[in-house]
Amino acid sequence: MRWLTIVRSPLASGLFVITVVIVGVPLLAHRAAASRSATPIDAQQIYLQDCATCHGADAHGTRYGPTLEGQGAAGVDFMVSTGRMPLRSADEQMERHPARYPAETIAALVAYVARLVPGGPSVPAIAGGDVAQGGSIYRQQCAACHQAAGEGGALLGQDESPSLAASTPVQVAEAIRTGPGTMPVFGPQAIPDGDVASLTRYVTVLQDPVDAGGQPLWHLGPMPEGAVAIAALALIIGGLRWIGSRT
Repeated sequence: MRWLTIVRSPLASGLFVITVVIVGVPLLAHRAAASRSATPIDAQQIYLQDCATCHGADAHGTRYGPTLEGQGAAGVDFMVSTGRMPLRSADEQMERHPARYPAETIAALVAYVARLVPGGPSVPAIAGGDVAQGGSIYRQQCAACHQAAGEGGALLGQDESPSLAASTPVQVAEAIRTGPGTMPVFGPQAIPDGDVASLTRYVTVLQDPVDAGGQPLWHLGPMPEGAVAIAALALIIGGLRWIGSRT
């Protein structure tokens, strides 16, 4: 400011203000971000605020929601990271949504619940795996509900299996071990850890398929492909009959 009183020039004053803005604003933003990152995450407060109403302060459930005992870190991480929990209201359907907490908050909340109710499967570490073997396991154990291409679909009653398009490998492995919703639990005896790794690798291939044969037809399987083939055959036969009648 003393320099501005010496150099009484509008151009010099403008350059000074621009310099202060360019240098000062990022510095203040950096200090604010550092202050936020230094603030510890109060997982207990988050749980009591967003989860305890249904699951109880001790995570053993209430008449509004089930106990979290036996879910382990894997079950809690799956529900929270896929946005299925916490519900905003009792009438909301438990469906996949964007996660409502950042990754650091989810990790802290999962660790807190795991301390409240020890036991259950831990968050799996995925490594290795064989895609071909994973495809065989998927067709045997998963395709009946999640559809051959992982698009999901209707089940008996009013249930519907979700699409696997947005699932991460860790979330797929967590679902296998915890059986969320109506999905059965597949323990290590049913699907060993090595097969889980192969299965998750195959699901990642389904999420980004190479449709070398032409139009994917929404990956709905042989039914629409057969319908298109029949329609094309009918057009060919009709065209041949029309040509024959003219000759």
